[in-house]
Order: sequence, then C-alpha cells, then structure tokens
Amino acid sequence: MTITKMTWRPQYRSSKYRHVFGKPATKENCYDGVPITRSVHDNHLCAANPRFIAVITECAGGGSFLVLSIHHTGKVDPHHPKVSGHRGNVLDIKWNPFDDFCIASCSEDATVKIWDIPEHGVLKNITVPWKELQGHSRRVGLIEWHPTANNIIFSTGYDYQVLMWRLDVPEQVIKNPVRSISVHSDVVLSMSFNTDGSRLATSCKDKKIRVIDPRTGTLLQETNCKLHRASKVLFLGNLKMLLSTGNSRWNHRQIALWDQEDLSQPSYAEDLDGSSGVLFPFYDSDTHMLYIAGKGDGNIRYYEISPEKPYVHYLTEYRSLLPQKGMGVMPKRGLDVCSCEVFRFYKLVTIKSLIEPLSMIVPRRSESYQEDIYPMTAGNKPAMTADEWISGLDKGPLMMSLRPGSKLDFNVEADLSKGPTDSTETRHSRSRQGLSQLIHERLDAKEENVRKESRPTLLLPSTDENSSSTTYVSNGQLDSTHCSPPKTENELRQMFYKQQEEIRRLRELLNQKDVRMKQLELEIKNVKNSQATL
Repeated sequence: MTITKMTWRPQYRSSKYRHVFGKPATKENCYDGVPITRSVHDNHLCAANPRFIAVITECAGGGSFLVLSIHHTGKVDPHHPKVSGHRGNVLDIKWNPFDDFCIASCSEDATVKIWDIPEHGVLKNITVPWKELQGHSRRVGLIEWHPTANNIIFSTGYDYQVLMWRLDVPEQVIKNPVRSISVHSDVVLSMSFNTDGSRLATSCKDKKIRVIDPRTGTLLQETNCKLHRASKVLFLGNLKMLLSTGNSRWNHRQIALWDQEDLSQPSYAEDLDGSSGVLFPFYDSDTHMLYIAGKGDGNIRYYEISPEKPYVHYLTEYRSLLPQKGMGVMPKRGLDVCSCEVFRFYKLVTIKSLIEPLSMIVPRRSESYQEDIYPMTAGNKPAMTADEWISGLDKGPLMMSLRPGSKLDFNVEADLSKGPTDSTETRHSRSRQGLSQLIHERLDAKEENVRKESRPTLLLPSTDENSSSTTYVSNGQLDSTHCSPPKTENELRQMFYKQQEEIRRLRELLNQKDVRMKQLELEIKNVKNSQATL
C-alpha cells in the first residue's frame, strides 16, 4: 500500500480586488433629513446616476419620490419639491440608463409613469408625467429598462403579468403593451436581463427561477429544485450563469449559482446565516465582483466570481452598525476614479432619515488613473433602437473608457457600432471627424515638446471627406501619403484602437517627463542654495 504524504498550505488567489474596503461618506457628504418610505416592499427604494439621486418617500394621500442633485448633500429641506403624480404608494423607481434626466416609477395605482426631470433639478412639485403606461389590473411592483435598446421598458405587477412597453410613440397615455408575458403563477419578485438583453430571468413567489425570451414571452428554462427557494435573481454578465439569493430547506439565507442553460440543480450553493431579511445581490461585470447586502443588516459581503470551480471566492465584508432598508447603486461612469473607487452604494438608513454613500475602494498609493482596475464599461448610449431590437437584432452595450478626459472615445465607438441605419460612408466620415477632434484636443504644448524628442508617429484619417489620402503626424509635422482609406468597420475600429494605444503611450511619456522636470528643478534649487551659502 502506497501512502502519500499530504502537506497543508494556504490557498492564496492573486487578485487586484483582494483588499477592497468600504469607506462611508462623512456626515456632511450624506443626505440628512430624508423622509424614507416605511413600505415593507422588498425593493431597492433608491436609484442614482451621475447627476441625481432619487428615493421613495413617505407621504399622505398618494405616492411620491424625491429627486436630489447628486451634490445636494447635507440637510435636506423638509419641504423640498417632490415628484408626486401617483394615486398610490410608489413601489419602484429606475433611471433610464441612456438619459440621466428620465426616470420611471411604478405604483400601487396599477400604473407606470415616465418622468422628465429638469436640467437644474426639481424646483417645484412635478405631477404630470411624460408618459403614463396603463395595462396592469393590479399594483405594479417592479420595472426594468432594457440594457441596450432605447425606449424599451418592462414592468410586472400583482396580476402575475410581465408587460413590455415601447416609449417612442406619440401617445401620452399608452394602454397597449407590445407584449404580455403570462408564464408566472404568482407575484414576480425580481427581474434581470443578460448583457445584450436577449434573455430575461425572473424569480417568483412560487420560489422558482425562470429564463424567458423577452421578445416572444417563451419560457426557456425553469427551476424545480426544492433545496433552494429563490427570492432575487441576477444574470452574471457574460459568464452564462445566474445568481440567486433566497432560503435553504432549513430556512438559512443562501446564495446559489446556476448554469443558465440548465436550471435542474444549482452549480454552487452556500448558506450564509439564519437571519430573515431579504438578500439584495449586486454584480459588477467589469471587475467580476459580487456584493450581497441584507435588508435590515448593517454589513455587506463581497466576493469574486470566476467561470471555473469553485466559482465563488469570498473576499471580506463591510461592517456597520447602521441597518439598511434599501440600496441605490451609482453607474460605473459616475465613480471617482482618482480615488480608485470601483463601486458605490447609497444606503437608506431609516432610523436616522439618512442616505449614506458608501464607496468600495481598491487601496493604491498612486493618485493617477489605474487602468488595470477600470476596464471598458457600458456607456450611456443605446446600441440600437426599439424597432431593431423588436425585429430580432441583439447587440451588446456600447463601451466607454473611464479614463478622465476620454469622453470622445465613446463617441467614436458609438459611431462605429451604429448598425445598419447609417451608410458606411456616413459612419467613416463621422469617425474621421471624431478621431481628428480627439487627437487635436489631446496634443497640447507639452505633447508637442515630447513628440519632438520621442518622434512617435500617429495615423490620423483625413477630415476632408473628398480626400482619399491619410495624414500622418510625425515630429510635429503633417505630411500626406496617398493610400486607400479603411473599407470596413473592422479596419476602422483597428485604426481607432491603434491610435488609442499611441495616445496612452504619449501620456505615459508625458508623466515621465514631468517627473524628470520636477527632479531637475529640485536639483537646480539645491545648487542655487549651496552657491548662496558660499
């Protein structure tokens, strides 16, 4: 018999996010005196974008919510104007991902309403919505915008129906949804789209998870597992996995992972504790980090998700004595990248009438932009129109960089991904103009000096639409060489990425030169001081 000697060693994973920590905002940077709703509905009750934060409030005689400027911190005026057009309590609010001034709300009055928020915020009570959606027979508990198609929103209510609406119609009151999905036998508790919006996952009060084709309403997959009773469900980006939170057979709070093509048994399940509050899952598909926040808890657990076993890797948890009733989340484009912030919550603390921002931060010594922790993320422009999506087209989100000063990067990428609505010549023309503007804005006087020393070469498409030449920028001089322009979108996209890499290299070179200049200035100063003492 052969005996194998086993030596135990700790298993460490190399991860950039291993030491992420939670940093609550100071008192002056919180929103104080907010009359947070006392509703027991298990929703986030709060929504945020880079301009505004919205929270459902307690009021008499109808339903309302508060919209504050994201910089309007400190004590909130108790008479601050509200958005108050519903006849019943508001149950859910969601900002339009493609319009920071558009927000949807649903209510116990069985309607969904779409609101236009003025550019300078809510200065007086708003009671008339931009659109009103009437189709549910009972109160509406959840709404969800489509992640890539413009003007598409889904709603579900206590009539067990999931309704699909399109907003690009002339009517102010819309009574006919595009699609009615009737595959649920009880109240829907949560909805989640996959990355390109081609699949919709729901969790239901009957404790089942369903995967649905949102265009046709066809039921594709359904769980029939007695070991996990799901309450919330979430698509995990492009990993082709679902995550659900709920309870085990012994009533322990539990998280479970599922293969989206096979919901017969969970791929992974873990009991967390014996508390009773609903677990809200939040997933960042850019960093692959999962955050689990329990209603009524003060702590937030966070994990890293990987596509291979064991799938879920526990990192640590943020602890606080303040219990959260709901949570809002800031989109990635609204984060403070200079402080290495990778996620931001807005905790609703009912016992103090407080909204507390909570930043999740990667500890780094440098204050410069950390490209390795900020991959390209979903931008704020739709990838397609409502007609394109309804006709069967699927597109992933248009991506943008979070690097400060790179806003034009997204515009060029958006033009490249417009789809069949634009001609090739029009797209090439817009892309050439965007690239030209991008280059000229970034090459300031400092870059001119650096270019003269390092002699890099930039490939710049000509802004003259009638010209078939390509312009080269070399050593600060422009010269034209006749060559054929890119003929396909792929060639144009490759050209764009090459120029982005060149610009990144130039910026790194500039930073090195700045450091060297400071060192020389210090040396000169020391020499002058030593001469003065002599």
